[in-house]
Amino acid sequence: MTPDLRLQVSIDDQLLHVFQGDRLLRSFPVSTAAKGIGCQAGSHRTPTGNFRIAEKIGADAPAGTIFRARQPVGLWEKDITSNDDLILSRVLRLEGLDSENANTLDRFIYLHGTNREDLLGTPSSHGCVRLSNADIIELFDLVEPGVPLTIHPPVRSRGKIAFFDCDSTLSTIEGIDELARARGEVVFQKVVALTDAAMNGEIALDEVFPRRMEIIRPDKETCDAVARLYCETVTPGTPELISRLKAEGWTPVIVSGGFAPLIEPLARQLGIDHIEAVPLYLNGNGEYAGYGQDYPTTRNGGKNEIVREWKAALLPERVILTGDGASDLETYPDVDLFIGFGGVVQRPKVLAGADLWIEKMADFQADTLRRDQA
Repeated sequence: MTPDLRLQVSIDDQLLHVFQGDRLLRSFPVSTAAKGIGCQAGSHRTPTGNFRIAEKIGADAPAGTIFRARQPVGLWEKDITSNDDLILSRVLRLEGLDSENANTLDRFIYLHGTNREDLLGTPSSHGCVRLSNADIIELFDLVEPGVPLTIHPPVRSRGKIAFFDCDSTLSTIEGIDELARARGEVVFQKVVALTDAAMNGEIALDEVFPRRMEIIRPDKETCDAVARLYCETVTPGTPELISRLKAEGWTPVIVSGGFAPLIEPLARQLGIDHIEAVPLYLNGNGEYAGYGQDYPTTRNGGKNEIVREWKAALLPERVILTGDGASDLETYPDVDLFIGFGGVVQRPKVLAGADLWIEKMADFQADTLRRDQA
C-alpha cells in the first residue's frame, strides 16, 4: 500500500483519481449511477460527499469472481452478455462520514468490478461506483481500510428527461380500473367513479388511493392479467416516439400513480429503464398484502417531488412531462414544458393548463417547442 493516499470521484468526468498528497498517481474510468446522485435508501443513486474505505473484500479471489451479499458465488463468463449489475473481482465497501451520507454502509455502496466494462465512462450503475476488473484489483492493492474518498457532485448539466404518465397516456387503460373490473361490475363502477374524480382534480389522491385498494384487494392472477393488458394496449405511436427520444438524447421516465410490478413489463417492451410508480405487495399465496402508502405518487404533489428529485440528481438541461390527469398538470411549475395528452381521455382542466395539447403521439414535440412559444 502507498501511504497518504486519498481518492476522489468526479461525477462529471466519470473518473476516479488516486492522489498521494497533491500528486496524482492514477486515474480510472468509472460508472456512477444512471439515476444520478442521492443519499436516500433505495434510490439507486450514488451518494456524494466524504467517505472512507470501510472494508476490503475478495483479496484472494480470482479476477471475475461474482460476489453476492459480499460472498463469492462463482466466476463471470466474459462471453455471456448480461444486463445484470454484477459485483465482480474485488469489493471496497464505503462508509459515509457526513450526516447526509451516513447511511452509505447500510445501503451497501461499493467500489467494485463490473460485467459492463463497455459502459465505463458513462453513468450506468445502480448506485455503486463501477470500475473495470483489472482496475479494481489494482486499486484494491493500493488502499487499506481508512483511506479517505470524496465523491464530488456534478456541476455540469447532463442530458434531458422526458417524464410520461402511464395510464391513459402510454397505455389506453387505467390499470386500477382494470383491477376493479375483475371484481365485478359493482366494484368496477365504484372505482371508475373514484378514479375519474381524482384525475379531474375533484378528490385528493391520498383520499382516493386507500378507498380504491380496500375495495379491490387484487391477487396475483389479476395483477398478472392487468400487466399483460398494459402491453396489449400501448397508445399508437408510442414505441416509435420512445425510440426517437432516446436517439435524440432524452432519458424517458415513467412517473405514475399506478403499480410498479404491473407497469414493469410495459416499460421493458417500450425500452424505458426507469419507473417511478407505487409498490404493490402480495403474500406467498399471491394474495393482496398492501401497497406503498407513503410513495409520492399516492398523493397530490407527489409527481412534483419525483421530478424535483430527478432534477437535483442529474442537473438535466431540459425536463418535460406528458400526461392526461390533474396530478400530471400539477407538475407544471417544475418542468420546462407540460404536454397534455388527450388521445384516450380529454380532461378540460388539463387541456386549459397545458403548454401543448396533443391527441396523437405523432404530434409530440420536445426540442422544437419552448414554453414561451406554446
